[in-house]
Amino acid sequence: MRILHTMLRVRDLERSLAFYTEILGMRVLRRKDYPEGKFTLAFVGFEEEDRGAVIELTYNWGEHEYELGTAFGHIAIEVEDAAATCAEIRAQGGKVVREAGPMKHGSTVIAFIEDPDGYRIELIERKSRQD
Repeated sequence: MRILHTMLRVRDLERSLAFYTEILGMRVLRRKDYPEGKFTLAFVGFEEEDRGAVIELTYNWGEHEYELGTAFGHIAIEVEDAAATCAEIRAQGGKVVREAGPMKHGSTVIAFIEDPDGYRIELIERKSRQD
């Protein structure tokens, strides 16, 4: 077994695609309209779906408001340098909601950003390997 994808409902598909591809550097892996169901699915990721988990962006035609709820936490992405990544994201118009720094009660360096719909994305700085 393996994780295939995480699905997020989005209010503006083009804006979300721009965020995930232009700001985070993912690629659109596939996209399909479902006219009878009045929705579009777009899958984005860093790798092909057969090699890694991806994000499914679901746009329900005509829906422009969603409640994020309290059960969903965040998506996590590993980065080389959390502070530098925050600076790059901010320079491209992205929203940093927690600057890079050690997590509470630990030493792992993390930061948080938000996508256009308010979903949180945790940036986790890759720990140097000392073998």
